[in-house]
Amino acid sequence: MTRTRTLGALAAVVGYLAFVEFTSGVLQGYYTPMLTDIARHLGIHDADVNWLEGSQLMLSALVVPAFAKLGDMVGHKRMLLVSTALTAVAALVLPFTDSFAVFLVAWTLMGFYVVWLPLEIALIWSRSRRLEGRAGITAKAAGLLVAALEGGAIIGALAGGQLVDVLPLTVVLLVPAALIVVCFFVILLGVTESPDQNGGVFDTVGLVLITLALLCFTGGLSLLRLDGGVANPLSWAVVVLGVLLVIPFARWELRHPDPLIDVRMFRSPALGPVFLTAGLFGVSVLGAQAPLSTFARTDPGVNGYGLGTSGFQTSLIIGLYLIAMIVGALLFPAVARRITPRRALLLASLLVGAGFLLFVPFHQSYAQVVANMMIAGLGSGALVAALPAAAASAAPPTQTGVATGLTNSVKTVGGAVASCVFGIALLGGLTQSAGSAVESTAGSLEGYMTVWIVCGVTALVAAFCLLFVPRTAFTDRPAEAAVAPSL
Repeated sequence: MTRTRTLGALAAVVGYLAFVEFTSGVLQGYYTPMLTDIARHLGIHDADVNWLEGSQLMLSALVVPAFAKLGDMVGHKRMLLVSTALTAVAALVLPFTDSFAVFLVAWTLMGFYVVWLPLEIALIWSRSRRLEGRAGITAKAAGLLVAALEGGAIIGALAGGQLVDVLPLTVVLLVPAALIVVCFFVILLGVTESPDQNGGVFDTVGLVLITLALLCFTGGLSLLRLDGGVANPLSWAVVVLGVLLVIPFARWELRHPDPLIDVRMFRSPALGPVFLTAGLFGVSVLGAQAPLSTFARTDPGVNGYGLGTSGFQTSLIIGLYLIAMIVGALLFPAVARRITPRRALLLASLLVGAGFLLFVPFHQSYAQVVANMMIAGLGSGALVAALPAAAASAAPPTQTGVATGLTNSVKTVGGAVASCVFGIALLGGLTQSAGSAVESTAGSLEGYMTVWIVCGVTALVAAFCLLFVPRTAFTDRPAEAAVAPSL
C-alpha cells in the first residue's frame, strides 16, 4: 500500500512536470521555422542567427550549475518557479522590439528554461528514494518527460511554421510567452517540493570563479566570429584565459566543504564519460539547430543548394525529427534493460553520428534530409533522456541536482562552441562567392558541410568514450559501488 501510494504521488508529479517539459519543447521548436523571418525582421544575416543561439547557450552554461546547486540546497520546485518567472519576463519582451540588441538580450535571458529538465529529474530521483528499482523508475520518468518535451517541440514547430506564414511576427511571438505564464502556475499549484533539501551555505566564490571562466571562454568564442576575429590574437587570448580560469575554480572547489560543483565527479569512471558525452552531444543537438533550419529555407534556384522550403515545410522536417526523438526516448529504458544502459548510450551516439554524416552525400532532396534527421533523432532522443538520468543514478546522494545539471552545463558549452564554429564556417565561403549568384544573406555550402561533418565526428567520439564506462554503471546497486571509490 505504501509503495502504491508513493508511486501514485510520483506519477502525479511526473504528470505536472510533463506539462513543464511540453512548454520547454514548444520553446525549442516554435522559433526554429521562423529564424529566417526573425533575421529579416531584425535586418541581420542568416549566419548572425547563431548569435541568438550562442548567447542563450552561454547564459545556460552559467545558470545551470547555480540553479542545480540551489535546488539541492533549498528545493527543486522553488528553483523551477524562479527560472520559469525569469523565462516568462524575457519572452514577453521579444514581440515588442525590432532592435537586434534588445532582442538578443531578451532571447539570451530566455535561456533560463534549460534548468527545468535537470531540476525535474533531480526532484523525481529525490521523491523515489524509498522505491526499489530507483534508477529504472527515474529513467522511465525521464523518458516520459523527454517525450512530452519533444511532443511540445513538434506542436511548437508546426504551429510556429504555420502561423509565421499568415500572421504578423509580433502576434506570433506572443504565443509562447503566454504559455510560459500558464506553466508557472502549473508548477506553483501542482508540483510538490522535493523531500530532500540539504541546506548549507551557497558557494558564492565558486560561482564567481566559474562565471568568469565561462564568460571569458564564450566571450572569446564570440569575438572569433567578428570580422577578422579568427586572425586577431586578442580573441584567442580571451578563449585561453577562460580555459585557464578553470584551474583556480577547481582548486577552490577541492578545498571547499560544500562546493558548488564537486569536481571529483569528473574523475568518476561512470560520471566522467557521461559528462564528456553530453558536451560532444551538445555540438549536434544544440549547435546545429539554426544551420539546419536556414539550409532548408535557402533557395536552390538562386544559390545552387538548399531546399527552398516555406516556414511550414521546414516545421514538418523538424516535426518528423522530433517524432524520432520521442521514439528514441521511449525506447531507451527497454533497450537499456536488454543490453545494459552503457551499451544503449553507445548505440544512441552511433545513430547520431550516422545521421549527420549521411548529410554529406545526401542533402539534395527533401526526403534525404528527412531520412537523415530521423536517424539522428532516434539517437538524440535517447541521449536527451538518458544522460541526466544516468548522472543521477551514478552521483553521490547529496549531489543529484548538481550531477544532472552538469550534463546540461557541459552540453550547453559544447553547443556554444559549435555555434561559434558553425557561424564562422557559414560565413567562410561567402567571400569566395563574390560576384556570383549566391544570395548575400545565405550561408555557404562549404559551411554546411563543415556543420554536418563536425556533428557526425563528435558523436562518434562520444561513442568511443562510452566504451570506458564500467559495464554495471547506471544501475541501482553496482553503479553506486563503481562510483564510490573515486569520490
